[in-house]
Amino acid sequence: MIHLSSFIKQTALELGFDLCGIAKAMRLDDDAKRLEQWLHRGMHGKMDYMANHFELRVDPGKLVPGAKSVITLLHNYYPETIANPDNPKISKYAYGKDYHEVIRNKLNEFLFRIREQVGNIVGRGFVDSAPVLERSWALRSGLGWIGKNGNLIHKKQGSYFFIASLIIDLELDYDLPHHTDHCGTCTRCIDACPTQAILPNKEINGSQCISYFTIELKDALIPQNMKGQFDNWMFGCDICQDVCPWNRFSKPHSEPAFQPIPALLEYDMEQWEMLTEESFKEIFRHSPLKRTGFNGIQRNLRFIQTDSHE
Repeated sequence: MIHLSSFIKQTALELGFDLCGIAKAMRLDDDAKRLEQWLHRGMHGKMDYMANHFELRVDPGKLVPGAKSVITLLHNYYPETIANPDNPKISKYAYGKDYHEVIRNKLNEFLFRIREQVGNIVGRGFVDSAPVLERSWALRSGLGWIGKNGNLIHKKQGSYFFIASLIIDLELDYDLPHHTDHCGTCTRCIDACPTQAILPNKEINGSQCISYFTIELKDALIPQNMKGQFDNWMFGCDICQDVCPWNRFSKPHSEPAFQPIPALLEYDMEQWEMLTEESFKEIFRHSPLKRTGFNGIQRNLRFIQTDSHE
């Protein structure tokens, strides 16, 4: 098992992942209780999908019959160049190609290589778009702790990571869970959040997060009571990560697919407003921005523009 686990971790590095941890597959009973309470209090806002497939979220055996191991993979996305903060702001994870496409291809190759090594095992890869509690599995795999901003933080590399999971019906050598919280008394992320979305006890009110309003919310208008709180963020928000002291250890990624689309670094408010729907679809056809779509981006621009004029 140790030899096979070493092979898996080495393969992860060869495929461009930065860190890999392995945990024993089991039902996440404590997480199930927390998720149930969070949903009951309406913290998910209009993200109805968060309430769907509850048992699949908390039990990997429901996703992969006979699941024995959950392999968690972290992929750095911290960019070498940061966009001009005077322009409409875009979360760093969205600078390049859609990570779902990039990482899904890597997971498929990962599973292929494991099968080449051990035979026809049952397994499935997941990246964000499936009901998997990735941060909980990362914690159980020893890859870091959950910060007060709800993000997974690694002591030597910060928090600018995509988290992916590979669930397989193969028993492996398991890593020790991470038990130490290195946030201490620091409250920089809580203090910096303009919308007070970060609550005590590492709880996030998703329905108050700037990312929720600019990406997840599909309404034609953003609520007026949020005026003056977006700090020019047009798509997503990185405030709680940008102020985190542990991200002083973040280093630029080396993934060609995550290199910034030039328009994201260059466009000012006027250029964004002049963008046609046809041009948007062409320039951002492989970008996470297509999740919000042209109309959503225009809605967000109008909202932050009226902020800047008041």
